[in-house]
Amino acid sequence: MSTVDARDEGKHDPVAGDQLWNESWYFDFATPDGSFGGYVRVGLYPNLGTTWYWAYLVGDGRPLVAVRDHDVPVPKGAGLELRAEGLWADTVCETPNEHWSVNLEAFGVALDDPADAYRGERGDRVAVGLDLEWVEAVPAQMSTGLPRYEQACVVQGDVLIGDERIQVDGFGERDHSWGNRDWWTMPWCWTAGRLNDGTAFHAFRPLIDIPFASGFVAPAGGDVENVEHFTVDTELGAEDLPASAAMELGDLHLSVTPTGFAPILLESPEGRVSRFPRALCRFESTADDRSGWGWTEWCQPPTTS
Repeated sequence: MSTVDARDEGKHDPVAGDQLWNESWYFDFATPDGSFGGYVRVGLYPNLGTTWYWAYLVGDGRPLVAVRDHDVPVPKGAGLELRAEGLWADTVCETPNEHWSVNLEAFGVALDDPADAYRGERGDRVAVGLDLEWVEAVPAQMSTGLPRYEQACVVQGDVLIGDERIQVDGFGERDHSWGNRDWWTMPWCWTAGRLNDGTAFHAFRPLIDIPFASGFVAPAGGDVENVEHFTVDTELGAEDLPASAAMELGDLHLSVTPTGFAPILLESPEGRVSRFPRALCRFESTADDRSGWGWTEWCQPPTTS
């Protein structure tokens, strides 16, 4: 992996004629004890004339809170301010490669069963607010062979759910990617987290038989190490939600337990449907007593159902 050009923090020109050309910014977080977490995704589909906006919150003893709108107008100009019915969001690069702010005022739904996200998202309407900052913990890393980069961050700020204000002082990952994004053809796994000794890690690979993986392991106070070998063995439960997984990121071997699901049902312009069970996870090293928290996603296109 290599360092990131500050100009790549902004928007890129879409490829004309590529209907599924997409540019996305992800931001996730977890508290140090794993009791609360969430993520935001801003996904531009300029050739479809729409933006997908997601904000999901999970926690111990809490329902899944979901803000999902796939019909937000594409923002004009260089910024990422979004406005739609019941939604205002602004995602701002304060300092390239160092600091982003994520703000949201919206209405979402609270789902007692996360799998209801696959069944029409019927739940109680709830107000949601975000005022969060992602600040560099590890230098941003360009992914090997892909138009994307990743960065482990410190995350601080406030989350509002209804009348409740939750102060966040934790950690998380942010990434930015651009290019064709077809959710309905190829399965993949993406993961990122931090262990209790300060080690941050990230890895991605398609779940098909090709020798490709990208990622990093960043020990606290040490050099960032590239991950070129990433294996995932996943056990599925009800609704094909992952029940557990074993991962190898180079020399880092992890046992993975999802603790808070934030799944999404994704429909293509042609009507194909994929499942996307993103989850807050507990990570445990199988070699020592290290453990930690972070997020993992599995893309489950129709061919894998």
